[in-house]
Amino acid sequence: MVCLPGISWVLLSALLHPVAPRGADRPGRPRQCETPKSQSDMNSFLWKVKREPPHPPSYLFGTIHVPYTRVWDFIPNSTKQAFHNSPNVFFELDLTDPLTITKLTSCQLLPHGENLQTLLPRDLYRRLKRHLDYVKHMMPYWMTADQRGRGLYADYLFNAIAGNWERKRPVWVMLMVNSLTEWDVRSRGTPVLDLFLAQDAERMGKTTGAVERVEEQCHPLNGLNFSQVLFALNQTLLQHEGVRAGSLQGSYTTEDLITHYNCGDLSSIIFNHDTSQLPHFINSSLPAHDRMTAQQIDSYFRQELIYKRNERMARRVSALLQRNPNQTYFFAFGAGKEA
Repeated sequence: MVCLPGISWVLLSALLHPVAPRGADRPGRPRQCETPKSQSDMNSFLWKVKREPPHPPSYLFGTIHVPYTRVWDFIPNSTKQAFHNSPNVFFELDLTDPLTITKLTSCQLLPHGENLQTLLPRDLYRRLKRHLDYVKHMMPYWMTADQRGRGLYADYLFNAIAGNWERKRPVWVMLMVNSLTEWDVRSRGTPVLDLFLAQDAERMGKTTGAVERVEEQCHPLNGLNFSQVLFALNQTLLQHEGVRAGSLQGSYTTEDLITHYNCGDLSSIIFNHDTSQLPHFINSSLPAHDRMTAQQIDSYFRQELIYKRNERMARRVSALLQRNPNQTYFFAFGAGKEA
């Protein structure tokens, strides 16, 4: 069986944009894919899991956590038909269960009523607040006319994303900061592909489920020690401050991810790195001690959120198929680590 994906829809919602000094060497940016002229021109991230006859096959589909409208026309009919024909559709988490959101919210909060103003070093807290004030100021300019026409307003959107940020654990604030970019703000209001499929599955009366529990995603993130979290948050703010000042620019963006996905370029370096959505702080310009901290964080995340998680999810998918040999399942997981 193919390896299962590395990081969930929840973390994907906090797209991390690695940045590079302006003018630094980097691979050429991908060109936009043309809309396929026929079904044979489309690239599919659909794998068929064959079983001994007369047992029916099941399917594993690689998704991407962006508005479904940006990729839907590039998904071939064979994938949509497999989804339509499968009575059971499973995701990483149960995206339509309100309890999932409640548990995720609780997992992100600081314990014992703590808040960031008393927890963070004063300078780091002030820089964080200054950046969030900047985002709040810019949000009305970032939003689209279509969003405003659908009743989305800047203050509401900012509070939906960043509300209660002073009560959140620093690692989740770091992810939140990375989701407060112009592109991500402009994409709000349209269901991402995973959620669109989950809503469609419910509408069609399919049996839906999940192969993970919320705590299995939350606890590894909350497992970083305090010095590592401070380092990660500081590096994240430095990156965004650099972009604002014009001295840094994004290397690969969400637009690039969409292009590679639509072009079917799963093996591209952009999918091998960026779609894992792991914080990437390793930089040759860092002092030796900071570089070691960055490497420790990178190693920890890859071990906890990629390798261990893949093995756990693969075992559960296999067990589900073995317990139900006469059922067809459609598994929709993040594409980046399925290859």
